[in-house]
Amino acid sequence: MKAAPEYRIHRFNDPVTIDSRWDKPLWQQMQAVDISNVMGKKPGFFPVVQAKMLYSDDSLYVIFHVQDRFVRCITKVCNGPVWEDSCVEFFFAPFTQEPKHYFNLEINCGGTPLMHFSTVPRKVFTHLEVQDIKKIEIAHSLPKIIEPEMAESVTWTLEYRIPIDMLEKYAPVTRPSEGVRWKANFYKIAENNSNPHYLTWSPVKNKIPDFHLPAYFGTLLFE
Repeated sequence: MKAAPEYRIHRFNDPVTIDSRWDKPLWQQMQAVDISNVMGKKPGFFPVVQAKMLYSDDSLYVIFHVQDRFVRCITKVCNGPVWEDSCVEFFFAPFTQEPKHYFNLEINCGGTPLMHFSTVPRKVFTHLEVQDIKKIEIAHSLPKIIEPEMAESVTWTLEYRIPIDMLEKYAPVTRPSEGVRWKANFYKIAENNSNPHYLTWSPVKNKIPDFHLPAYFGTLLFE
């Protein structure tokens, strides 16, 4: 079992254009995390997935880069079953005194999001209101709907900005600043296609694939 990893996140207070461009100079300066640990059966095709983060006084910025195949995306309703599609996910515990209370933000490759706040995994959680989720600015490189499945190789990106004050409506937040640590994990999933898979940044030791295990979260260190 690998040790839980740590990711250092830089502050950037200039405006950031959310356009899903992995190659823009801002992101080129930032280190990426590899989402390369598998849960369950190893898929026949193993996507290559990376993510990067930045923060400012009022926002969190996240971008994913995915080298994929067998992409399917049919969920277009906010808070729908986006995890069935080709989807990337960011689970994070923003209050340092409660490292097992977390938000899960799941967005399929077509840009449709789902977001909850959990205090007991899969048992006690709050669906964020759609009008609040819409405050997350999202850009995606693929069409909103992909059906039938795209079997050929494709590289796609997804970028978003999360307003920190939106999170504070649902939970206490230790605002990012130098030296603050949050617990978190990044994931890649696809359930309803011909190449199902469950990939994680921080390793998760569980026989059945399950992303809702905050005991296995890694650490975000804000600098």
